[in-house]
Amino acid sequence: MKKHREPWFQLCLGLTLMLGLAIAPVLTRAADPPRIVGTWEGVLDPGAQPKKHIVVHIAADQDGSLSGTIDFPDQDVSGVLISAITYKAHVLHFESTQNLSAYDGTLNKEDTEITGNWKQGATPINLTLKRTSS
Repeated sequence: MKKHREPWFQLCLGLTLMLGLAIAPVLTRAADPPRIVGTWEGVLDPGAQPKKHIVVHIAADQDGSLSGTIDFPDQDVSGVLISAITYKAHVLHFESTQNLSAYDGTLNKEDTEITGNWKQGATPINLTLKRTSS
């Protein structure tokens, strides 16, 4: 009888280990949000037009996908939806179809600034976003 129990025990132990190893990376990924997640502020300086403050909110869902919104405090506009966002190897790209804008930037090593270009219309504008505590 002992010989029949050993294969079942080994099979159950093997399945339990495989399941545990399959779940571990998912739990680790959920615990570490991407470095880009947070609130970022900057000032758009279009030259002849008045400067505009911009606040970008980036969040990560449980599955790791990113989402976000944009605020323009000087214009009393908030919650402009970011319709597409990617972040890979320090490079951020997001777009908003709501206000026909896009941003491409690079996160510095200290995770405190994103330097890049804001595009809304034909001319790109340099825009540095700084991480805030809010």
